[in-house]
Amino acid sequence: MGTALVIENDPSDDLRRLGDWFAEAGLGLTVVRPHAGDPLPETLDGFAALVVLGGEQDAYAGTDGQPGAAWFPEVEGLLRKAVRHHVPTMAVCLGAQLLAQAHGGLVERSTSGPEIGPGLVGRRDAADTDPLFKWVPLLPDVLQWHYDEITELPIGAVLLAASTRYPHQAFRLGDRAWGVQFHIECDAAMFADWISADPGALEELGYDADAVVAAVTDVLADVEEVWQPFAARFAALALGELPNADIAVPGVPRTLPLLGN
Repeated sequence: MGTALVIENDPSDDLRRLGDWFAEAGLGLTVVRPHAGDPLPETLDGFAALVVLGGEQDAYAGTDGQPGAAWFPEVEGLLRKAVRHHVPTMAVCLGAQLLAQAHGGLVERSTSGPEIGPGLVGRRDAADTDPLFKWVPLLPDVLQWHYDEITELPIGAVLLAASTRYPHQAFRLGDRAWGVQFHIECDAAMFADWISADPGALEELGYDADAVVAAVTDVLADVEEVWQPFAARFAALALGELPNADIAVPGVPRTLPLLGN
């Protein structure tokens, strides 16, 4: 059974439902927690996939020039190796921002303000030929919690989903790496914990905490209907079981290895 390297950047944002969906699809999981002192591997040798989760940190360096977390340069290095060596990669929220930034994209504090709670994103035409997104409906339900946004995608990135206030909701780099600004891993308990830890976020938007948790609970089945099969397709790709998954990328051969060095 192939195994994915999972990088947990924040103890409050674990794999949760996404981990269950990967396991059900047969993808093994090795979770490293650099926030707790776990060392990150230098390479992706032996891993069938890379998953980078979210967190409350900023992807970009602060005014002191220091990264949002001490291990972020190592994470970005692994994300570059994953793209270079065609290792299937799933990067969620902060992870997507790190994926973009590692390849020359720009992440900044959003001028549109925070985006919190259930919402919809719009699938772009390029998703029609994407092995993961082509089965996603035109307006899938997602969960959001972010203050920052990817204001510029890396050169060569393919935009797969957008929304009115945040135009870069999902993208692909190369043929095997996906970034999603939204959350697909959350359950209601995770969202309630985030609200308890950051009540000011809801006050800024004029939201009621109980109403937001109730709205998240109501939409969880719809989120699962779309993103559980999405996770299963990613697992199948990592395990070499997804037919017709090759993507024509200029300068890249169509027959590609699934493991990187």
